[in-house]
Amino acid sequence: MAGRKSPWGGGGKDEPEATGPEAGDGGSDAPEAPPPAPPAAPGPRNPWLPPQSEEPPRRSASIEDLFRPKLSRGGGGGGNRGGFPHLPRRPDGRSWGPFIAGGAVLLWLVVTSTHQLGSTQEGIVTTFGKYSHTIGPGVSLTLPWPIQDVDVEEVTKINRFDIPEGESEKLMLTSDQNLVDLSYLVRWNIKNLKNYKFQLDDPETAVKEVAEAAMRASVAELPLADVMGGAGRAQLEQNVRQRMQALLDAYRSGVAIQGVDLKKADPPGTVKEAFQKVTVAQQEAQRDLSNAQAYAQQVIARAQGDTAAFDQVYAQYKLAPEVTRRRMYYETMERVLANNDKVIVEGNNVTSYLPLPEVRRKAAAADQGDGQ
Repeated sequence: MAGRKSPWGGGGKDEPEATGPEAGDGGSDAPEAPPPAPPAAPGPRNPWLPPQSEEPPRRSASIEDLFRPKLSRGGGGGGNRGGFPHLPRRPDGRSWGPFIAGGAVLLWLVVTSTHQLGSTQEGIVTTFGKYSHTIGPGVSLTLPWPIQDVDVEEVTKINRFDIPEGESEKLMLTSDQNLVDLSYLVRWNIKNLKNYKFQLDDPETAVKEVAEAAMRASVAELPLADVMGGAGRAQLEQNVRQRMQALLDAYRSGVAIQGVDLKKADPPGTVKEAFQKVTVAQQEAQRDLSNAQAYAQQVIARAQGDTAAFDQVYAQYKLAPEVTRRRMYYETMERVLANNDKVIVEGNNVTSYLPLPEVRRKAAAADQGDGQ
């Protein structure tokens, strides 16, 4: 009996014919089975049959397998089941891993234990965050990080900051109850790195606050004219520097004040125009006073000169009164008649009037006419 064909058409093969007693009357004389039929045309695959060898394996339904990398499922070469390539082996077959790890540790020790500081630098060494010691310029060795850490600072660098910052006003009260707008520059550096790092929470802010306090205290001791004047400004800068250094030393800040430079000392902006007018009036008054003093000095000097000349004449007069009297008379008449156009001469056989000035004028006019 011919085999029965699968109703799904997937296998394409007939089932074998039954033999033996169950076959009925055929017995052992049953004819042989006919040759297998040609494969059937492709049709829908039976989902209950195992996949054919030419089809790719079906993907697992597990979500873990869906997201697992390809290499982890055996896609990598060799025996690397982790997906990472193997390191090259040494000639003896052992791994280079210990040597690489040792080199990394040695490099880490060298980098974190050796410190090269410049000529202007110092470093604070801390052991587990606690101060240990200070290192200076040059090469220094410490324990590796994180056991010890080094914080390097520029100790000889001159730091500068302006007070106030920008173009804002900084009004201060003088001893004569006047307001003045000040702008100044503070120069400082680090003199003790340990105190600078551990005594103050914010050293730069502390220096600014101390500078303003010292400036206000010093301005309050001087009048407005001294604050705005040349000599008074120099004294003000010196006073502020001394006050700042004293306060910072009391705080053990580790900061050295190198200088305070007063950049501007002007009246407040709201009264600046009126203040300029007052300044101009004061300058004019000072100029007039200087002129008056100069004229007074000239008059006094002339009077003193006349007095000295009179004393000399009087001394000569006491020696020869008649001669001196006559000489004085002649000098006086010469001085009086020098600019007189008329000359009167008294005497016998002499014309009483000689028009000498008229003769001179005519001669001068004739000379001018010849010259033209």
